[in-house]
Amino acid sequence: MFTGLQSHPSPETGCPAPATAISISGVSHAYSGRNGARVQALSDVWLEAEPDELLAVVGPSGCGKTTLLELICALQRPEAGTIACAPAVLMPQRDLLLPWLSALDNAALALRIAHEPRAEARLRAAELFAELGLEGFERARPNELSGGMRQRVAFIRTLLSGKQLLCLDEPFGALDAITRAEMQGWLVAALRAEPRTVALVTHDVEEAVVLADRVAVLSPRPGRVVEELEVALRRPRSRTDPAVVALRERALLALERRERLL
Repeated sequence: MFTGLQSHPSPETGCPAPATAISISGVSHAYSGRNGARVQALSDVWLEAEPDELLAVVGPSGCGKTTLLELICALQRPEAGTIACAPAVLMPQRDLLLPWLSALDNAALALRIAHEPRAEARLRAAELFAELGLEGFERARPNELSGGMRQRVAFIRTLLSGKQLLCLDEPFGALDAITRAEMQGWLVAALRAEPRTVALVTHDVEEAVVLADRVAVLSPRPGRVVEELEVALRRPRSRTDPAVVALRERALLALERRERLL
C-alpha cells in the first residue's frame, strides 16, 4: 500500500531517496510574522516514521508543530534540510467545510476531486457517517452541525482522500472529552483495518501516548526534537495503565526540563 513517494528538498542539500514513510533531515524553517519580522519556527529537526507508523508530535504553543505538518505536505519548502515522504494530505485545525455543500458532499469532496462518480462517492462517505455517529445528518449544511460534528465530517474527508500519509493537526481538539475518546478509539480501529502512516500534532501529551507508536517532543520555538519516546504497548491503551502514565510523565518532564533551560 505504500507507493508513490514524493520528495521536496531544500536547494542546498538535494533529495535523498527515502527508505521510510517520513524522513526529515536537518530541517530549519522561518516565516515572516507581523510587521515583516522574521520568525524562526523550526531549527535542525531530525525525524523519521516507518510505513504504517503513527508519529505524534507534541510541544508548547508556537513551537512549529503546524509548520512541520505543512512542510511534510509540501505546502511550504524548508529553508534548510530535506523532507522525503509518501504523498500526504493535511487535516488542519479548522474544518474548512464548504458552506454550500451538505455534510455528505463535504465528506465525499476528495473522492469527487479524484473524479469518482457522485453516487459512489456519497455511498462510501455514508458508510463512515454511520460509524462516526453522524447518521441522519447527511443532508445537513455545516452551519447546522456542532463543532464536533463538523470536525468528524472533515476527518471522513481526510480518510477518503486515499493518501498513504495523513497529517492531522489537532484533529480532536474541538470535541468534548467523551466524543474525543470515542474518536481516538475509532482512529485506532480504522488504522488497524486500513493501515496508513500518520503524523499527528497534539497539545495533549496523554492523547499522544494513547495513540502513537512514537512521540516526538519539541522544544519551545524554534522547535527542535528534544526527546523521542517509543510506545511499545498493545492497543487499545488505557489512560490509567501504569505504562501509559509513565510515558506521559516522561514526555511532560522533557517539556518542563527544556523550558527551564530557556
